[in-house]
Amino acid sequence: MRVTTAQLPPMEESADKIFVTPHAVILLDGASAFVPVPVPASAYADYLGRFLADALTADPAADLQEILAEGIKATAAHYDLRAGESPSSTVTIARERDEHLDLLLLGDNTVVLPGGEILTDDRIDRLDLEPRRKYRERLAAGHGFDDEHKALLRELQTQQAQHRNRAGGYWIAETDPAAAEHAYQFLRMTSGTPWAVLATDGTFNTAKHLHIVDSLVDPNVDTSFLREILRRCQSWEEVGDPNGRNLPRAKLHDDKAVALIRFIH
Repeated sequence: MRVTTAQLPPMEESADKIFVTPHAVILLDGASAFVPVPVPASAYADYLGRFLADALTADPAADLQEILAEGIKATAAHYDLRAGESPSSTVTIARERDEHLDLLLLGDNTVVLPGGEILTDDRIDRLDLEPRRKYRERLAAGHGFDDEHKALLRELQTQQAQHRNRAGGYWIAETDPAAAEHAYQFLRMTSGTPWAVLATDGTFNTAKHLHIVDSLVDPNVDTSFLREILRRCQSWEEVGDPNGRNLPRAKLHDDKAVALIRFIH
């Protein structure tokens, strides 16, 4: 397989992380913390991502849920984290195995496949929480990213933590290895899936709003082209929608990461 990636800002400055092994791509998005956490989300995502990349390099056919559970356990132990008070991260793994594409999704990254197929884990967005409704209504009304907006985000994260990694809530990489058992998994034949795109929500949501998702899946794109797409999204956020009125979101700019995988037959 051939992999082309782009990030904005660069990975070392971002909570979005992309790791590539000979047979897999791992995409993580450390959740922005609006309430204090003991370790930056970027550090959490980096440690977990490197663990998963090492595991899949050592054993390319490893069970994805099992290595994710091991990775969550190892990351929590490394940073001495406590459930409900810790950073968290989405995890998406795309692994080429024989003639198959294995996909694992935990959290709201997005996978785009041929034929317009969109895969994501939207369980956190399905929570009907008042702070989320209120901050989106205020943005749509033109109030922007003001102090009340930030207070609503803090309250939202406090409420989300009460639903994290439990039945009826949502599942995410944090401290509980059992979250891996609740990851969505998909299987596709690579003969009918010549490419796949993995994107964090900071990329996909804006690209979708601007109707330029198709630009991400052009089989001829290179890294510089993907970077330009990310810059275009960020420029629109800053100039075209600086108050979040048209595309309600938590902050003016979210970190952006995208990986295009092309399978060679």
